[in-house]
Amino acid sequence: MPTQAFPYTPRPGQQQLMDLIREAFDSRRHVVVESGTGTGKTVCALCGALDGCRSRGRKLLYLTRTNSQQRQVMYELRRIGGDPRLFGVALQGRRNMCPLAMTDEELSGGNPEELSKVCSERKARVMRGEEDACRYFASTMSEDLQAVSRYMRRELPTAEELAAHCTDLELCPYEVTKMHVPAADVVAAPYIMFFDGFIRHNLLEWMGCSPGDVVAIVDEAHNLPSYARELRSSRLSDVTLRLARTEVDEFGDQEVSDGVSLCDLLSLLEGALERALEEYLIDEDGVIPQSFLEEELMFRLGLTSHKVKGMLTEAMHYGELVRDARKVAGRLPRSFVHRTAGFLAFWQGLEEGEYVKLIVKGDAPAFEAYCLDASLACAPLLECLSSVHMSGTLRPIEDYIQTTGLPQDALQAAIPSPFPGENLCVLYVDDVTTRFEDIERSPEMVDRIAGHIVRIVNACSNRNAIVFHPSYAMAERVGAVVDGGVPRERLFHEERGMAQAEVMDAVKRFKSARGGAVLHAVMGGRVSEGIDFPAGEMEVAVIAGIPYPKPTARHRALQYFCDIRFGDGWSHAVKAPTNRKLLQAVGRLIRSETDRGIAVILDRRAVHFSDSLPARRSVVPEQDAASFFSG
Repeated sequence: MPTQAFPYTPRPGQQQLMDLIREAFDSRRHVVVESGTGTGKTVCALCGALDGCRSRGRKLLYLTRTNSQQRQVMYELRRIGGDPRLFGVALQGRRNMCPLAMTDEELSGGNPEELSKVCSERKARVMRGEEDACRYFASTMSEDLQAVSRYMRRELPTAEELAAHCTDLELCPYEVTKMHVPAADVVAAPYIMFFDGFIRHNLLEWMGCSPGDVVAIVDEAHNLPSYARELRSSRLSDVTLRLARTEVDEFGDQEVSDGVSLCDLLSLLEGALERALEEYLIDEDGVIPQSFLEEELMFRLGLTSHKVKGMLTEAMHYGELVRDARKVAGRLPRSFVHRTAGFLAFWQGLEEGEYVKLIVKGDAPAFEAYCLDASLACAPLLECLSSVHMSGTLRPIEDYIQTTGLPQDALQAAIPSPFPGENLCVLYVDDVTTRFEDIERSPEMVDRIAGHIVRIVNACSNRNAIVFHPSYAMAERVGAVVDGGVPRERLFHEERGMAQAEVMDAVKRFKSARGGAVLHAVMGGRVSEGIDFPAGEMEVAVIAGIPYPKPTARHRALQYFCDIRFGDGWSHAVKAPTNRKLLQAVGRLIRSETDRGIAVILDRRAVHFSDSLPARRSVVPEQDAASFFSG
């Protein structure tokens, strides 16, 4: 798209960003950009990539972590226009776009594979003449869709808008979206649709192209490494084992090896989980020997490794029959026996250097195969013509490139925010810290941190403040003291285990309570990323400690992996993610040219991050905060 199609008056850095993306496209390279608040990452990425995509028959795939980021893509496409006008579609999973899944409690809990099976079965029945199997699909197949097509091209609706529009017409939003994907210049989709192999195959088929014809944009890319590790990880919990036993009670026990039944297998696994908790758990988790489960299966059941594989194959076959039976009965085609056997087969085939095997406590004790190598899930990006990775918090960029497995010749740049630097003040105090050893040695440290928070928010009592804690545990501990010094009606909380709707409701009430509201949140949580607080909705950020990752067995294994792979495990696994969390929290303050805000870091270790987050030492931060706003 020509530069003149850029829909806004250009700000400093925006032309540089668009030129960089065009260069990456032209040279078939990847580009990683840390782009500060106000640089208009979304619209610049679209304008920078679309000209080449459109003229050369390429597809632009815009990958987002959250629905709000996806909506922004569609909003910017509406503003860009073009001649002929650009066409884009917003894809989401069936859980969000299937009218049946949105209203059926059981279906709403299905994973993509399960919902795909339900959908395929119902569509097949409709095609056989059973229209009641899914009236939405039946009408989609029989109705003239030209009016919907005109609506989509004219309005460029978000996924939510299209879902509501189609549901009102008794059409299937998911099927309607799929039908229009081949004609789209831009497809906006969540991460999982590209990084999950099962879904990616379908997505590229709908788009009608190979990976080499795709330019992928990864929005909020600082999330990608941790997302990629979690996507490739797997768990087998005591809850899954209990549900598998219930399944066997319902569908009948079965011999899966000579003299070994499903109940025998499940009993062994329940016992192995208890023994692992007793022997290897340290605090939250613990590393277990690589061969622990294999030895349990072989020695306690008296089986060879070959017979163990055969046993798991039989268990998975049983699970497939259960899934088929549930599907025929109109239920979610789910089998916990199949899930259990699939986990064990996956566990046996793991590469030792890429995964760590853990026992994890939590609310549901579990065996966990945790992926240490983010590049495994990120590998499909290398098949694309080009990829663009953007975030306001990516430094050190070289760390990101190495972690995700991008080529070392990837282009990189850091584009600063065009907003006035004097609008943001960052302070730190050096008389407190949330370092675990210091708090254990000096319990009064919690009271001192809470005292700073109370004095700062009360000194700025006519301005909304968010207190960002390094963890939920610290939020509960410090927050209990803080809340005694702040009027109750001014307090709001992001709490452990909150549903998304509850978090958004708390944020909405905080925003509307202009003039002195205080919201407790967690760095790396939902409030610290992806939510904007413009025009005075938040003017004070109190960073109540440095959010270093807890030294769990999982994290120690990750640091060791990074040591071996990259040569500096502490930098990759500890400092870089901590730095990004700090920058994300501070970044909530300034979202426009006119926003002003102050951040106070309550931890002497803030000096370790001065290269990316310069902060001035303060002795009386409440006075400095008041002076900043009065100046």
